[in-house]
Amino acid sequence: MLAGQRCLGYDPNMTDKRESGWTLDPKYDANGLVTAVITDEADGAVLMVGHMNAEALAKSMETRTAVFFSRSRQRLWQKGESSGNILHIVEIRIDCDQDALWIIARPQGPTCHTDARSCFYRKLTDGGLEPV
Repeated sequence: MLAGQRCLGYDPNMTDKRESGWTLDPKYDANGLVTAVITDEADGAVLMVGHMNAEALAKSMETRTAVFFSRSRQRLWQKGESSGNILHIVEIRIDCDQDALWIIARPQGPTCHTDARSCFYRKLTDGGLEPV
C-alpha cells in the first residue's frame, strides 16, 4: 500500500464493527430480509433484484447457486428451480452497512420469468415504457 492510502473498507475512526470490521453480520429488515442485486459476470448487466433471509443466504453460499426468499410464496426458492435457468454465483459482495448484497453470477439461460435475459428489459420514457 502506498503512503497516504487507506485499506479499502477500513477507517480507523469508525466504531461500528458492522461497517468497519471483517465479520459477516447482515442487517436484515423487519421481515428478516436483505435485498440482493444480481449482475451478469460477463458484462455487468443488472439481471434481477431479489430478497434473501439468513437461510437463503447460507444456501446460496453453500451451493454457489442463487437461492432467494419469495415474499409472495413465503418460502425459499432456487432461481431456475422450474425453468432450469439457474444463476451460478461467482462472487457475493455486501455493502458498507451490510443491508444489501451484490451477487455477480453466471446465468444459465434467461433470468426473467418472462424469458427475457434480464428483468430490466424496459425503460421509462415520456410516452410510457419502451423495450431496451
